[in-house]
Amino acid sequence: MNQPQMRRREWMLHCSACVATLAVAGALSGPVAAQGRTEGGAAAARAPRRILVLGDSLSAEYGLARGSGWVALLEARLKAQKLGAEVINASISGDTTSGGRSRLPALLKQHQPTHLIVELGGNDALRGLPLKMTRENLAAMVQAGKAAGAKVMLVGMQIPPNMGASYARDFENSFKTVAQAEKVPLQPFLLAGVADRADAAEWFQGDRIHPLAKAHPVMLDNVWQVLRPML
Repeated sequence: MNQPQMRRREWMLHCSACVATLAVAGALSGPVAAQGRTEGGAAAARAPRRILVLGDSLSAEYGLARGSGWVALLEARLKAQKLGAEVINASISGDTTSGGRSRLPALLKQHQPTHLIVELGGNDALRGLPLKMTRENLAAMVQAGKAAGAKVMLVGMQIPPNMGASYARDFENSFKTVAQAEKVPLQPFLLAGVADRADAAEWFQGDRIHPLAKAHPVMLDNVWQVLRPML
């Protein structure tokens, strides 16, 4: 096991001690990319581009000053690069894939996005929900986005091994399974480059789960690697 893997494992082991707190608080969290083509050519032709982000606390600026999370930084980067895109952040701390799936139809109707970023699933795992249900919910959200004419990408997550190593591994692979089946791009681990740093403890809030503001540009770069070619 190399050093980044060891540091990531240490971070996830530490996270397992925080699961009870997360369950009570209802706050979660919370690349190699699985490349794929998406549908939605008609939506892509609309102007301006509208990017809908459907996520949990990692995207909802939990514990951060407003405007410092990766979604807000994404909007600023798009403006700086004159890409002409509006960003709608529909993330809610503690949300699950079931919650996102139930909220998505109304959001699609209201905002008519050209692009949809789904960053959900971590709370499912921390609650020990069946992975089959998580995969079905993720697939349903991807399908709904494509049916509405949006280009869709998934953002994956990893979890501490408190539910068992097999569950953690299968959870991580669930995002790849859905992305490959639905032929959409995947960013496998939003916290890559943050959780596996040598000084990772200095990049997280007191709960050791939610990143500090200084980590969010790294998280944005992770998403940007996959999102930019879609634009």
